Amino acid sequence: MVRILPQTKAAAVNPLKSSQPLGAALAFLGVDGAMPLFHGSQGCTSLALVLFVRHFKEAIPLQTTAMDEVATILGGADRLEEAILNLKARTKPTLIGVCTTALVETRGEDCAGEIATIKLKRAEDIAGTEVVLANTPDFDGAIEEGWAKAVTAMIEGITRPGQQARQSKKIAILPGWHLTVADIEHLREMVESFGLKPVILPDISGSLDGTVPDRWITTTYGGTSVEDIRELGTAAQCIVIGEHMRRPAEVLQRVTGMPYVLFQSLTGLRGADRFVSLMAAISGVAVPAGVRRRRAQLQDALLDGHFHFGGKKIAIAAEPDQLYQLATFFTDMGSDIAAAVVTTDMSKILQKIPAESVQVGDLGDLEALGADADLLVTHSHGRQAAQRLGIPLMHVGFPIFDRLGSQHKLTILYQGTRDLIFEVANIFQANRHAPTPEALDPLRKRDMPDELRSSPLTRH
Repeated sequence: MVRILPQTKAAAVNPLKSSQPLGAALAFLGVDGAMPLFHGSQGCTSLALVLFVRHFKEAIPLQTTAMDEVATILGGADRLEEAILNLKARTKPTLIGVCTTALVETRGEDCAGEIATIKLKRAEDIAGTEVVLANTPDFDGAIEEGWAKAVTAMIEGITRPGQQARQSKKIAILPGWHLTVADIEHLREMVESFGLKPVILPDISGSLDGTVPDRWITTTYGGTSVEDIRELGTAAQCIVIGEHMRRPAEVLQRVTGMPYVLFQSLTGLRGADRFVSLMAAISGVAVPAGVRRRRAQLQDALLDGHFHFGGKKIAIAAEPDQLYQLATFFTDMGSDIAAAVVTTDMSKILQKIPAESVQVGDLGDLEALGADADLLVTHSHGRQAAQRLGIPLMHVGFPIFDRLGSQHKLTILYQGTRDLIFEVANIFQANRHAPTPEALDPLRKRDMPDELRSSPLTRH
């Protein structure tokens, strides 16, 4: 069984995780006409906004209640009401997603009661706009928990309860935060190729895909509609991707009676085969020729790529579900997980990570544990560690701000797994060094000066 090692440092040396409010805001950004609202200080919102803009390279609608010293002491109910009314009057959103921060959570504000009062007192003023609350303190959890809490809040607050007439061709999909814009778009195309109609919540492929609207829009444009969320219970089946999405799926099942199937990863041949088999069973049609062809392409990529993966040592730092997705991908290809660093120990998926141990920590831990690895795998904040160690870096997760098009990177099903194989194999080939006499002769390497022995040319 994998050992989960708790965090022992008093402070993060090089932070790995992003906060819960950021994860919740990202989920709300996947709804058409939405406006995420941070209930806290202006600085919290500014930091999240900077990360979003640097990652997606797009204008991001994100607002704040701008709590100051007086509001913090006396309470933020008035600030919250004022912000909701201003947003309704100025931007006319279909959804306002309230994300709490450590400021109001530490103070112990009854945000749910405050929003209920606002809805009752200002019913006419906010008519036509759903207001949903996600309790997401910064000091607990990470982006994964924030995303899941926002999806749960939308299902509890918007989806029509009770057993409803099922549409046999309609499929509800609850994707994890770690699926990219390209992943969700590809997922939709795969489901539609079987003649099914997917409703994806949240759908960032419709709102953060890099398109330029004909006119300036102050809210999100594209994504899941509020009406689709309301009618989610009419789907015949719910498909869930990622262990952290189990809770929203359970809530949807409790509210509407809809059964769900959970996929802990869609990367790799086994996961893709299971998903395609489920689509064929639900639709009652044969697997399309195009899907079969992509499977054959993946088989060929597995044959071509495994030479580059065998025996390689990989160091990964990521959120729990993304860590599982990547670790299983690398071990399936014949690599070893030399270091696994995670943001939080709250997920049950950690027990399934194919590594001897998983360290709850930061990028400082990744640098220490992965010093002898052949590849570092994490987001852009890991670039300094990779530079110091002389080890190549594979960019994954959030944020990625030193590369273009990270949101269009495909990582799931047959085509995404094939692309990952090529990406990693090309990194290994680009960083391959010609063997030196010292590297081939252990006795000569033993007699080398320390500064040469630690060089990438002799270490690999």
